[in-house]
Amino acid sequence: MRQFSYSRPDTLDTASHTPDHTRFLAGGTNLIDLMKSDVERPEHVVDLNALSMSQIEECPDGGLRLGALATNADTAAHPLVSERYPLLASAILAGASPQIRNRATNGGNLNQRTRCHYFYDPDMACNKRSPGTGCSAKGGRNRIMAILGTSDACIATFPSDMCVALAALNATVNLTGPEGERSVPLRDYHRLPEDTPWQDNILRTGEIVTSIDLPSISFGPHHTYLKIRDRLSFAFAIVSVAAGLQMENNTIQKACIAMGGVGTKPWCVPEAEALFEGKTPSPSLFRDAAECLLQGAVTDRDNAAKLKLAPRVIIRALSQAAAGTPQSQTQKTIF
Repeated sequence: MRQFSYSRPDTLDTASHTPDHTRFLAGGTNLIDLMKSDVERPEHVVDLNALSMSQIEECPDGGLRLGALATNADTAAHPLVSERYPLLASAILAGASPQIRNRATNGGNLNQRTRCHYFYDPDMACNKRSPGTGCSAKGGRNRIMAILGTSDACIATFPSDMCVALAALNATVNLTGPEGERSVPLRDYHRLPEDTPWQDNILRTGEIVTSIDLPSISFGPHHTYLKIRDRLSFAFAIVSVAAGLQMENNTIQKACIAMGGVGTKPWCVPEAEALFEGKTPSPSLFRDAAECLLQGAVTDRDNAAKLKLAPRVIIRALSQAAAGTPQSQTQKTIF
């Protein structure tokens, strides 16, 4: 780890007016690893933990506001989250390990970087780490890499479970920085790699995530977070699906769906969600949705299996949601 200066401001204004080559520190579960691996080389680290951003509270419109510094563990266990947004609680509990969830923060989860092994190895070419050097993952060992939203410059998968559920729930990210405050839909927060893969999100210089707003929405029991991975805990998704269905008399009024493990960002296709409106759940409807969600998928050397696996996971997740039998994150057997 290289030398860096350090500050712990007690106001947002002070925190956002920072020197160049600065990184913000919250839980540190990703940033510290990257600094140890010599992938991140900040000259200055701003510790945000003295700021008051850990509250979880109701919004006037009936939604819920999640503080950026609230831990993943506290968020999943909060009664307002577990009662009103069990889809989010389930996705959080599917991620990482209890030890990491106890430290990792909501804002940090949004801003975590890919776990692509080429990105983590400074000796390998990686456009996300070192712009213009190339993408070693293309044509390399890329079984875990993305098949949706990729470009010639990058095929790295976005790693978060929490963000997949937030995308399905149409959450909003609240930001503050030198230019003032603004709010951005979660679905628009993360960037596709295109020809600038080092730009993971839409954050401007000095901007800080302060909170995440969840809209007032209820699926009752008709939701699930289904995650397929190499082992049952402490593993990133090969394919995951967050699904919520608003149903009345066995008719779907609204569908919210997002995918993880397959895209360079949490993957949503509004056209696929629109297929469900006014329809009765059926295998053919779920197959049509899977086909729509996966349109434009591009595979590389080792990750073609994701294109075969993903439709099955989508159909299984939608079947769970329609039946009101959400996937358990403690008993992980998939029925």
